[in-house]
Amino acid sequence: MEKKRTMEKKIIIVTAVPSLVIVVAVVLGITLGKTTFKQEFEYRCSMFESSKKYNCTEIWHEFEKAYVNQDPCKIPMNAYDSLVAAAPFEHACKKTMFWSKTKNLVHDLTENRDDVVALEDTLLGSVLGGLHWCGEKGNSDTFTSGCPGWNECVNPRRSFWSRVSTAFADFACDDVTAMLNGSIDTPFDPESIFASIEVKRFNYPRVKSLNVVLVTQNKTVTNCTNASLKDLQKYLDQGITYNCEEVTETQIQDCSSHPEKPCGACW
Repeated sequence: MEKKRTMEKKIIIVTAVPSLVIVVAVVLGITLGKTTFKQEFEYRCSMFESSKKYNCTEIWHEFEKAYVNQDPCKIPMNAYDSLVAAAPFEHACKKTMFWSKTKNLVHDLTENRDDVVALEDTLLGSVLGGLHWCGEKGNSDTFTSGCPGWNECVNPRRSFWSRVSTAFADFACDDVTAMLNGSIDTPFDPESIFASIEVKRFNYPRVKSLNVVLVTQNKTVTNCTNASLKDLQKYLDQGITYNCEEVTETQIQDCSSHPEKPCGACW
């Protein structure tokens, strides 16, 4: 008899609030690692702080059109044009921040402050960060394993990040900041997305200056006179002012811990 009453309660709950059950099922599935790629995508999208401005199902459809039923080694950047258009950037363009080989440090900073925004803080960056995907010719499914590697071919993941990075750089304006790693020999790596795509999109007068924050640790390998940084200056559109500041990792961490401090004071 007790079992029967319990079952009746469950039936009443499911009948009364089906939408709640769906949400709980998706969240539970993600927690247990049994969710599909589509569910993960839409869940991340729905959790984005301004998701109410977007139609996450529509964004998913624009996303999968780029690679589903396609050769996973023949996905050009422009395959994601409609996706980028469906999820435009919202932050103030002057807050745009770039990075190379300083991912964790930058993300700690942008997570705790609202005066700088990295690509991974935007809707598409936050939804697809850390995920792997590809399609297959003649197949309507999305695959998350067995996909081509980053440098293997013109694959869906690399093309996506190249395309969204292009849009992110085009969106930047005024005084742009880039955090580079001063603990490696070549802080401005010509193979990085920052060097090969983003810097080349900085156009004057929309972008007026580039401030490089060269982060150093206890053992400094490079400084602002590094040869690769001189190469960086050659990439800049005529009229864009260049500046480089050597800043310790401890200073950046302190700024992450004290968001009330003006961002400019961090470097």
